[in-house]
Amino acid sequence: MQIVKQQYNQILETLLSGEFWFSIFGFFFKIALILILASVIVKISRKVINRVFSKNKRKAIRITERREKTLKKLIENALVYTIYTIVILTLLDTVGIKIGPLLAGAGIAGLAIGFGAQSLVKDIISGFFIVFEDQFAVEDYIYVSGVEGYVEEIGLRTTKIEDWTGERYVIPNGNITQVTNYSIHNGVPVVDINIPYENDVHEAKKIIDAISKEVFQKTDLFITEPEIIGVQALDVSHYVIRVIAETLPGEQWAGERYLREQIQSGLYSRGIDIPAPRVVMYSDQEKTKKHAFRLRKNEKVKGD
Repeated sequence: MQIVKQQYNQILETLLSGEFWFSIFGFFFKIALILILASVIVKISRKVINRVFSKNKRKAIRITERREKTLKKLIENALVYTIYTIVILTLLDTVGIKIGPLLAGAGIAGLAIGFGAQSLVKDIISGFFIVFEDQFAVEDYIYVSGVEGYVEEIGLRTTKIEDWTGERYVIPNGNITQVTNYSIHNGVPVVDINIPYENDVHEAKKIIDAISKEVFQKTDLFITEPEIIGVQALDVSHYVIRVIAETLPGEQWAGERYLREQIQSGLYSRGIDIPAPRVVMYSDQEKTKKHAFRLRKNEKVKGD
C-alpha cells in the first residue's frame, strides 16, 4: 500500500510541475511548427513553379501549352512527395525514433521489398517516358486501356482520366501500352449518306455538294469545305455517298453530327427521302398468272 501511495504522489507531483507541461507544450509546438513550415514550403514552391512556367515572351525554352501543364503538374507532385517524406523523417526524429538505424534497415529491407515492388518501379519509369516522349498531355482527349476521356493529371505512378460523362479513371502508368491521342492532329468527320436507287447518283452528288458549301459558310466547325469522296457502298435499297471534312483536334464528332443533320435536312427539302427497307410480297394468284405468262412466252418462242 505504501508503494502505491508513493507512486501516486510521484505522478501527482510530475503532473503539477511546470517543467512537465513545458516539455509537453514544447513537443507539440515542434510538431506543429514542422507541419506549418512544410505547408508554407509547399505553397511557396507551387508559386515558384507557376511563375517559372508562366507565359511570357522572354522565356528561353519555348514549349507547347499542353506540355507545359503536364510538366508543371508532374514537378508539383514530385516536390510534394519529397517534402512530405522529409517531414515524416523529421517527425520520427522529434518523437525520439533514431533515423539512422531506420534508414539502414530500410536499405536492407529495400532489397527484399524491391522484388515485390516491380510494378511500382514499372509505373514510375513508364510515367517518365510518357512525359519525356510527349505521348499525351494534360487536357488531351485520349483512348487508353479501354478508357476514353480527357487527361486530368499525369502523376509519377498513375494517370487520371475523366470520361465525358463525368467518371474519373485512375490507370497505373505501367498498364499504358498503347495510346490513341485525338488532340494532336486535326480531326476528320466521316458522314455516310444513304440515297434511294430511284434518285440519280450524279444529281444527288450535286445536291450534297451544294448543301456542303452552305454548311461551310454557316459554321466555324470546319477548317476545310466538306468534300464528296464518292459512292462508298451499294446496299439492298440504296447506295451510300461518303462526305468528309477537316476540323480542329477533338471537334470531329461535333462536325459529324452537324454535317449529318444539315445534309439530311437539305435532302429532305429537295425531295430526297431516307431509304426504308422494302419487302415485296406476291399472292398465289399472281404467281399462277406469272407462271402461265412465262409458259405462253416460251411456246411462242419455240413456234417461231
